[in-house]
Amino acid sequence: MKRMLDSVLMDEVRAHPYPLLFATVSGAHLYGFPSADSDYDVRGAHLLPLDHFVGLEPGAETVQTSRVRHGVEVDLVTHDARKFLGLLLRNNGYVLEQLYSPLVVHTTPEHAELRALARGCITRRCVRHYVGFAANQWRLFEKEQPRRVKPLLYVYRVLLTGIHLMRTGRVVASLPECNAHVGLPYVDELIARKTAGPEQSVLADADVEFHRAEYLRLNEVLVDAAERSHLPEEPTARAALHDLLLRIRRTPAAVA
Repeated sequence: MKRMLDSVLMDEVRAHPYPLLFATVSGAHLYGFPSADSDYDVRGAHLLPLDHFVGLEPGAETVQTSRVRHGVEVDLVTHDARKFLGLLLRNNGYVLEQLYSPLVVHTTPEHAELRALARGCITRRCVRHYVGFAANQWRLFEKEQPRRVKPLLYVYRVLLTGIHLMRTGRVVASLPECNAHVGLPYVDELIARKTAGPEQSVLADADVEFHRAEYLRLNEVLVDAAERSHLPEEPTARAALHDLLLRIRRTPAAVA
């Protein structure tokens, strides 16, 4: 099964219209709570050819495809390197998690270089991403009827990832791994329900008041961790990322 899955994901990479700097798996598989029917979210960065970038006929700054191969649904989204680096410089937790995902489908030497440079994009201001995303997921969970496990897990995943990032400076998107540092037993129970399948994905007896209190408590922990963090306030890698982008634009064969 793993060999077939690897082949399916590689087929998506090979079908990409532009050279890729990297492609990794994100979503539930990265977060540590995939169900048997979860699709595969592949994310990454591509390099537009120079004539597509400076001419009157621009190439696709963002490429997005979704298809089923051998019964596996794969959703792929990549950004041109310039857009991806710009997002990194705006304290964007999504692209940091994609860049540092350990589930690598395609890599290049420039991917490794970018991972090293992007440490200078991990800032205290990344807390805004995690606070905002958690609030959106909490609103989704609260208004749904029936209430589902998935948005509630996303609430906890985002909060614990943000807390871990503020405290350690490390991007860890896996909820089980982050929870190992704080030991919230109800998180493990929710993961077990989500991964068990559709019949367990609804929380008919959800203790909403308990989870609301925990959401608010962990949000305060996250904000406090940001205030105490030794991370820089602003990205420090802009000049180095600028130089990297110029180099790979000038030598595109390096990432082909």
